[in-house]
Amino acid sequence: MPRISLAFTVLLGLCPALFCPAAEPPPVTTPRATSGDTRVEPDWAQRLTVTVGPERADIVGTDQRALQAAVDYVARLGGGTVKVLAGTYHLRNAVFLQSKVRLSGEGEKTILLKEPSITTKLAADSDWFDQEITLQDATGFQLGDGICLRTKREGGGGDIVLKRTLVARTGNRFKLDRPLRENYWRVNGATASTLFPIVTGENMSDVIIENLTLDGNRDHNANLDGNYAGCIFLQDCERITIRGVDARNYNGDGISWQICHDVLVENCVSEHHSGLGLHPGSGSQRPIIRNNRLAGNHIGLFFCWGVRHGLAENNRVENNDIGISIGHHDTDNLVMDNNVIGSKTNGILFRPERGPDFTGNRNRIVGNTLVDNGAENGAAIEVRGGTRDITLEKNQITDSRGTSKRVAILLGPETQNVQTTGNTIKGFAKEVEQAVK
Repeated sequence: MPRISLAFTVLLGLCPALFCPAAEPPPVTTPRATSGDTRVEPDWAQRLTVTVGPERADIVGTDQRALQAAVDYVARLGGGTVKVLAGTYHLRNAVFLQSKVRLSGEGEKTILLKEPSITTKLAADSDWFDQEITLQDATGFQLGDGICLRTKREGGGGDIVLKRTLVARTGNRFKLDRPLRENYWRVNGATASTLFPIVTGENMSDVIIENLTLDGNRDHNANLDGNYAGCIFLQDCERITIRGVDARNYNGDGISWQICHDVLVENCVSEHHSGLGLHPGSGSQRPIIRNNRLAGNHIGLFFCWGVRHGLAENNRVENNDIGISIGHHDTDNLVMDNNVIGSKTNGILFRPERGPDFTGNRNRIVGNTLVDNGAENGAAIEVRGGTRDITLEKNQITDSRGTSKRVAILLGPETQNVQTTGNTIKGFAKEVEQAVK
């Protein structure tokens, strides 16, 4: 045998995996519940359901305590459904969800309403190691309340914002459920407000929120933005479904999720918020947003930082200041077959960010219908900054408001490789314009 063939034979005998494709393990055809196995489980015909309602329910009550008791009970037994019966539930704190819990209502008949907020200054300093605060005026504050603590950062740079729950008190002095880990000093204007998301969750997975009406009571609540709250606020979660939810009237965002992956939002309404209708937040991967109505918000759909490989499809985005906004490192998303109507500033905006290294690139805008978007001297679609590699294809872009200086598609002077093919454009002073420096 030649020497090279002998060496090859020895090598093949010692390392067959180098030359043969790896075998796949046998499929699981009869799954069983096994300790510690969270990947494979039988599809059980019946799971635990606990009802909450004003009467004739497993847990009778109409506030966050009844709802939270049901969530915690179901979660302790491995998951199931909390069925929220018809009624109006007045919330003084958020409903904190847990993994494998389905929170399900009866649509417009099940209303979770945020109670009016109150705000007061702190009457004493609290240091970062403290787990208590002293309020200047504790009128209206109760044990169990969800609160938002705010203070100015030393040396500027915005506010420090923390969410906590009041768990014990003596007079104006309250213990918190968790320590501060930040300094809350009177010299920096520290305050406490009864502000919180209506439904929330952190570090959880496999959750469904469906068929609920969430009312943020905007006229009677101070503002808390979508980095901290909303009708729904999620942080560091995965595999979340939000379906058939009517989120309305929050002084902030409607539905916000931050660093959350594989979030599905479908057949929802998010309207009349001071902030954003839907806020797929920083670092969120693979969101699917379909068949929703986003109306009367500051921005209808806001892709935040680093939102990638998402799909926004068949949504109706109407009468917002900005319809859809895409920016900081939001790449490889598909915005398809949406109706964007009556946006005051832009129907679709690609934000300029800090420069070309930060823009939202390689996004596709395909088959959308845009009607009457843009200010008098504005544009229906505007691509700013150094944004590059954008596809605008087969969109119908029309304006019926009469003579104006509007442009259908406005490209910034530093944009690169924006492909505009097969679009139907009517009613604009110019179809496509490239701005100059």
